[in-house]
Amino acid sequence: MPCRNRLAILGVGNVLCMDDGVGPAAVERLSRDYSAPDGVAMLDGGTLGLSLLPIIEDSDRVLIVDAIRMDAPPGALVFLQGDDVLPAVRLRLSVHQVGVADLLDAARMRGTLPAALTLFGIVPATIDLGWELSPPVSQALPRLVAAIVDHVRMLGFDLTRRRTARAGAELALS
Repeated sequence: MPCRNRLAILGVGNVLCMDDGVGPAAVERLSRDYSAPDGVAMLDGGTLGLSLLPIIEDSDRVLIVDAIRMDAPPGALVFLQGDDVLPAVRLRLSVHQVGVADLLDAARMRGTLPAALTLFGIVPATIDLGWELSPPVSQALPRLVAAIVDHVRMLGFDLTRRRTARAGAELALS
């Protein structure tokens, strides 16, 4: 029997649509800069939608990272929990969010939606075609990653900063 994830950190979004790719970008930075303990999975879910259902069903807690449309300026951080998550992903920002809403609805209908569901995100400036994050979202990305790390640690999971991340931060400060 496969090991159950105590926590799945799932970055979703389309990296071909500028700020819509902030979820995968955040998880990539988390994976690059931090090592996670056993039972914590950090995954780039991209635009896989319902294909992610086994990950959701096999996790006690799920933390989704995404671009989220809110009445706030571009680059603003978004933090939602529990019953506030599903309505937020129903506000279609892009085609992939239909998949996120469907994914969570499928887990709920099957009775496998984790009791602890959290959404971290950034309000996008643009979801036009392009590889780069917009300046406000790019500038907010380190704050988003730090907020996720703080939240995960508050949940009792020790994300350990990698040595190479420390060295890179020290070089950037010199």
